Amino acid sequence: MRANVLKAFQSWNYRLYFSGQSISLIGTWMQRTAVYWLIYEKTQSSFMLGVAVFAAQFPSFLFSILGGVIADRYNRYKVLLFTQLASLIQAALLTTLVLLDNYMVWQILALSVLLGIINAFDVPARQAMVYDMVDNKEHLPNAIALNSSMVHTARLIGPAVSGLVLQQYGAAICFLVNALSFIAVITSLLCMKLPPYKKREHVNNAFIDLKEGFGYLKNTPAISTIMLMLACISLLALPYITLLPVYAKEIFLGEASTFGYLNSFVGLGAVCGAFFLASLKSGTNLKKVLFFNTLIFGLGLIIFSHLTHLPIALLAIAFTGFGMMSQTTISNTLIQTTVAPAMRGRVISYYAMAFFGMQPIGGLLVGTLSHYLGAPNTILIEGLATLLIALIFFPFLRRDLLKRKHKIKIDQLEERSIETT
Repeated sequence: MRANVLKAFQSWNYRLYFSGQSISLIGTWMQRTAVYWLIYEKTQSSFMLGVAVFAAQFPSFLFSILGGVIADRYNRYKVLLFTQLASLIQAALLTTLVLLDNYMVWQILALSVLLGIINAFDVPARQAMVYDMVDNKEHLPNAIALNSSMVHTARLIGPAVSGLVLQQYGAAICFLVNALSFIAVITSLLCMKLPPYKKREHVNNAFIDLKEGFGYLKNTPAISTIMLMLACISLLALPYITLLPVYAKEIFLGEASTFGYLNSFVGLGAVCGAFFLASLKSGTNLKKVLFFNTLIFGLGLIIFSHLTHLPIALLAIAFTGFGMMSQTTISNTLIQTTVAPAMRGRVISYYAMAFFGMQPIGGLLVGTLSHYLGAPNTILIEGLATLLIALIFFPFLRRDLLKRKHKIKIDQLEERSIETT
């Protein structure tokens, strides 16, 4: 069982990447938690929380297509080194700003915009490079599932630590820890043993590359439909995270540590879901798992929405995290295992647009709705919307399941025919 779950670790480069990125992501979640709490403490506004999400993620929507072209045209390894160094500098600037204790909310938002631009180039290069790090390409789905477990383990640890650090020492220490954490991932990249980069000749300019990527996506419904479902989930369901500071302070009457615990239990559920995916056997119908986990996600949001007792709410939010995790992990796996290698960076950039681009718009929507309807009713609506999305996309997911069953039946008939002969 363990060998099956960790089979991607047979690749030296992937092991290095996983260890360095694990440390860095804990710092990333510490910084993210501190930024949202800082803004809510300053403004006491759920709408401003939506603005904070928008500032951090909308630049990824604007520039991710360009990031995909860069990932396909240039050395992804060097692009990744550059983005990690830039992220370190951004975290250091944030640390300095808060330590000086003479800052405005717009300055925090401006640095969030800068990080969003960096991520627009980081995500396509990093996601596409996972393919290069795994020696046995059959281990790629396992590597992607392990990536998800890494992200959500960091989400489990980072916010919990951040909540405690926020209460005891303040946000600046969270930002400093994040800046230092990038040293681990940069070191792991420098220690990798990758084959020499072969520069490819590019007959087309960047604009034509963009057009080709969109045309490929349009003519590949197996990818574009999954991308559309992810975009809907990112717009209407995933922004529930925006309202967790409101629950921590107003509904559960807690402090920064309460906010950290809520985020951590989302991570706990997501980690369980990620290890569940990593342990799936080869050939498992991921679209079927995606459908049922989307239902779990929606039900979790509905149950959590009006709870006022923190221990029960933590269990409900963990249940939500389990279902939520599938949206990105399975979508990424289906795309990575289907896309043509030459289109990988550009298609992943569209994936980043669907994931990062819709969330900030959804964050503004959720923040506005919460202002008028209250946080519990807003999250209840998000849960109902998630169930509706699962039902709308069910015919597409079911059609694939029927095709698989039909193929299995044909294979069985052929085997019987051979045996008879």
